[in-house]
Amino acid sequence: MSEDKPSEPPSRQRNTPRWLRPAVLYVLLAVAAYQLSGWLFVNLRDFLGLLFLAWLLSITLEPVVDRLDRFGMRRGAATGLVLFSLIAFVIGFLALFGTLLAEQLGQLLKALPDAITTATEWSNRTFDTNFSTGDELIKLTPETIKDLAQRFTPGVLGVVSSVVSVVFQALTLLLFVFYMSAEGPSLRRTISSWFPARQQKIIATVWETSVEKAGGYVVSRLILGAISAIGTGIFLMIIGVPYWLPLALWTGIVSQFVPTLGTYLAIALPAIIAAANDPIDGLWVVLFGTAYQQVENYVLHPRITSRTVSIHPAVAFGSVIVGASLFGAMGALVSVPVVAVLQALVETYGHRYELVVQPGETDRAEPPGEDEDED
Repeated sequence: MSEDKPSEPPSRQRNTPRWLRPAVLYVLLAVAAYQLSGWLFVNLRDFLGLLFLAWLLSITLEPVVDRLDRFGMRRGAATGLVLFSLIAFVIGFLALFGTLLAEQLGQLLKALPDAITTATEWSNRTFDTNFSTGDELIKLTPETIKDLAQRFTPGVLGVVSSVVSVVFQALTLLLFVFYMSAEGPSLRRTISSWFPARQQKIIATVWETSVEKAGGYVVSRLILGAISAIGTGIFLMIIGVPYWLPLALWTGIVSQFVPTLGTYLAIALPAIIAAANDPIDGLWVVLFGTAYQQVENYVLHPRITSRTVSIHPAVAFGSVIVGASLFGAMGALVSVPVVAVLQALVETYGHRYELVVQPGETDRAEPPGEDEDED
């Protein structure tokens, strides 16, 4: 007779919970998804940065495109007209000042080491400092210049490939900007159609906030940068500072798009170049930069940026560092507008609670006599 094998005891069957295998499977899938997302982010980082920049430019153009759309122009034609106007403006600027800008920029790069040395020597004599000067300040020998030229100067094939790459990226950027701006409402409707009505209102609010805050931020910075560049250029021309055009562009761009430190970096370079010719001119440049900064802070900035969100300088500076580390130069450019949108959304949907004041702080927080009036 064949004997039946004894079955496993119930305690042994219950040693392996039923949820263990699905849990292990979910953990493995999560790890695989994390690894895949990291690989995709590393390989598509430049493309994602290009998309961010295209999104930023598209929402910057959207208010103008919306106004033309309300006047009866088709949205695609309105977007094309705005982009064509911007391209024509850039080409016209280069046609008028391109040659002068190239000449002055080349001369500025050649004169910059001597100007820094002169300013450093003047500082050591005037303030009894001990900064390095001359060859110790910028250690460039014919051998190092030759090595740098061989390392960073591309050949004919490298130049052609670089030009083709820049043109391709520019066309790709313009293509994304055109479709993001021209198809903005239909894109929003397509995305909203996948969500219930309650979420559709949230999507509409996020979209409008992004256009208003991020687009307004970029436009206001461009306006302030243009005013700063024009004013600085005129002042540098009046007092006879050389290389006034690249220095004016430097001041306008750096002062507006580099948070916190941009104000000081923007005026430092023109002051050094001016002080290399005449220390009094350097002092005049510093005084002009200080006076203009006060006018901008108290007159121009409140009026031009009245509809944009105010970002704390430390938050803006940190966002630029994070954006640059993730996406390079494009990340540094779009980081502050992205933070502006996030801050506006937090202010829209966030909730602030009343602070609990300690009993000992009540007398100091309230004006004297308020308790007697209430009684």
